[in-house]
Amino acid sequence: MASPSAPAPLLIACALGIEHLALRTGDRGATRRGPARPGAGADGGAGPGGPVTVLRTGMGPRAAERSVARALAGPELAGAAVLATGFCAGLAPGMHPGDLVVAEETRDARGTVPCAGAGLLVKELARALPGRTVHTGPLIGADHVVRGSERSELRATGAIAVDMESAATLLTAVRTGPRPVAAVRVVVDAPEHELVRIGTVRGGISAFRVLRSVLPTFFEWHRNVLLPRR
Repeated sequence: MASPSAPAPLLIACALGIEHLALRTGDRGATRRGPARPGAGADGGAGPGGPVTVLRTGMGPRAAERSVARALAGPELAGAAVLATGFCAGLAPGMHPGDLVVAEETRDARGTVPCAGAGLLVKELARALPGRTVHTGPLIGADHVVRGSERSELRATGAIAVDMESAATLLTAVRTGPRPVAAVRVVVDAPEHELVRIGTVRGGISAFRVLRSVLPTFFEWHRNVLLPRR
């Protein structure tokens, strides 16, 4: 367990094995590898802001809630900052696979969670991935893959993107105690580029490559939004 003066750890949560692979094999910047932390599919290390855990939660809001609650219950992640990431479906016209979404807040039927340091994430992502479009706005949670007209209905609520785990991850995180939380997603599916279309493989590869490049940005966010340890 960290000493009172030690920096709070960072928990990065994703749902799928392919997302975990992208994060595990991507650019880790200044981090060094370390022992895995608690949770199924966890991978550990240390970044400039303190210990880092990448946790694969499994797909869907219930799996995310269970995995994150279990991980945060352990002493190693006491006071951890939490960042949800992975792929998402874009809701706004003009979005493309490989675009980035930085949530200003996450929403689902149970409530809304404001995100910390969204402006910093946008700035750092633009610097790390020049040429990639970064969208900001509300990120909404669903319990199934969104298709067709349902996409327009969610867009009408003001949301810019949808996924199945971010809202559940952040709501679970803040319910266990005060901590900075954020969500950054990579668009793999968009209104003009739905997964059922011929461009699926190309779009998936593009999103995977972008996700492999974001870890240093997450570490910078962590370093700048750490809560004081008591």
